[in-house]
Amino acid sequence: MTAVGFEMNKPVLAIEGLTVSFDGFKAVDNLNLYIDRNEVRVVIGPNGAGKTTVLDLICGKTRATSGSIQFDGQELTKMREYNIVRAGVGRKFQNPSIYENLTVFENLEMSYPAGRKVWGALFFKRNPQVIARVEEVAREIFLGDLLQQQADLLSHGQKQWLEIGMLLMQDPELLMLDEPVAGMSVNERAQTAELLNRISQGRSVLVIEHDMEFVKSIAHKVTVLHQGKVLAEGSMESVQSNPKVIEVYLGH
Repeated sequence: MTAVGFEMNKPVLAIEGLTVSFDGFKAVDNLNLYIDRNEVRVVIGPNGAGKTTVLDLICGKTRATSGSIQFDGQELTKMREYNIVRAGVGRKFQNPSIYENLTVFENLEMSYPAGRKVWGALFFKRNPQVIARVEEVAREIFLGDLLQQQADLLSHGQKQWLEIGMLLMQDPELLMLDEPVAGMSVNERAQTAELLNRISQGRSVLVIEHDMEFVKSIAHKVTVLHQGKVLAEGSMESVQSNPKVIEVYLGH
């Protein structure tokens, strides 16, 4: 196999022996997790299973007690949050954090990579390249006709899409979404599934979700967490029929 082929086959994210303790309680306990390029991985599990903590550890919000998080060959546990973003990891939290008093266009423009550093923001110019990128992303997230709409007037689902768009502006290699369809209408959920299936072509997507119908419509592979450990992993069908999973999660 060529060196390039080997690189492509290597997981984009390799988590090994990851542990974090809060006052002696292991929220994540010796976790191993591998995510491939262009894969949509969904993590499910009961409340308190450690799902959001795993995202916090990957993006540097929480520091690991021990273990390794390798992203594209870089060790994330030693990096600061902003450097992890620059390395190509984008994270969306449960509640949309958008600039409510700005328009859709301005929200997307603020997220353009050139504006990231202080000097970049000070000397940022709205050039044709920026405008084209904003318009392209807006179309992708179903907001192409709402560029001049103030963000606080968007529906809940549209605000969620806008935040995904703000991450897409930075073109991350790994996109992490925490319960992206919570509070959405049935129609918005279907559109979000279509969006995630589309944007995963060319990047990896890691999703935490409780809505099993939505999980079925997007997941290439499902990982079930329980008490900070992997309880089961595989296709949605194999996970749903796994007796251990039924006992701790799906049966409740």
